[in-house]
Amino acid sequence: MSKIISLANQKGGVGKTTTSINLAAALAKEGKRVLLIDADPQANTSSGLGVEIRELDNTVYECLVNGVDPHTAVVATNTKNLSLIPSHIDLVGAEIEMLNMEHREQLLKNVLAQLRDEYDYILIDCSPSLGLITVNALTASDSVIIPVQCEFFALEGIAKLLNTIKIIKSKLNPGLKIEGFLLTMFDNRLRLSNQVYEEVKRHFGDLVFNTVISRNVRLSEAPSHGVSVLEYDPSSKGAKNYTDLAKELIKRNK
Repeated sequence: MSKIISLANQKGGVGKTTTSINLAAALAKEGKRVLLIDADPQANTSSGLGVEIRELDNTVYECLVNGVDPHTAVVATNTKNLSLIPSHIDLVGAEIEMLNMEHREQLLKNVLAQLRDEYDYILIDCSPSLGLITVNALTASDSVIIPVQCEFFALEGIAKLLNTIKIIKSKLNPGLKIEGFLLTMFDNRLRLSNQVYEEVKRHFGDLVFNTVISRNVRLSEAPSHGVSVLEYDPSSKGAKNYTDLAKELIKRNK
């Protein structure tokens, strides 16, 4: 039985997709069977792993809206042990199409129930919003990782996300937990980065991952080559950070 983890923050540009791709790849490198779900209409996770979306018959959209067998949407990636259910721009309209569906908040949960036994981890890259697709992701998940960018407005909007998680826990998914807050784009030369780290740590204590993701040009370059940073430059700081994060996550879930 896999552990299902959403990566969510309605604030854009916090490193959510970068973390989804590279944490999934790092877990796979640690020998875990990993499925990554691209639940963002921008489909950056899909293109960042080299998937040609236009050539696909089925994506997460068809699974949610048309009820197709999710096994037909799973594609292999360049990384051993890592599979992906890609996204598509059609997912933009899925929220409207899902509005009149029965148990609309639990559609993704029902999709993943068909796959749970085949993986150790299922990671869901959520869109930067708190719409129905993100609600579906949180309803389907055991826990959520919240990436937080080391910048001045880092904590802005987190209260809104935490409130959404609280509502989902009370109405849809009582077992949902916060896996951890992940500091991204950290630069230890900047006083601001260290201040943000201290502030997040003061607010959330042990819920903050010990691993921080440093600013690293290789992390920005890797998606254009359709691979994770662990494939693109295994010796880079970014690859080391995500390897450390994967090990920390595995240790937390022993």
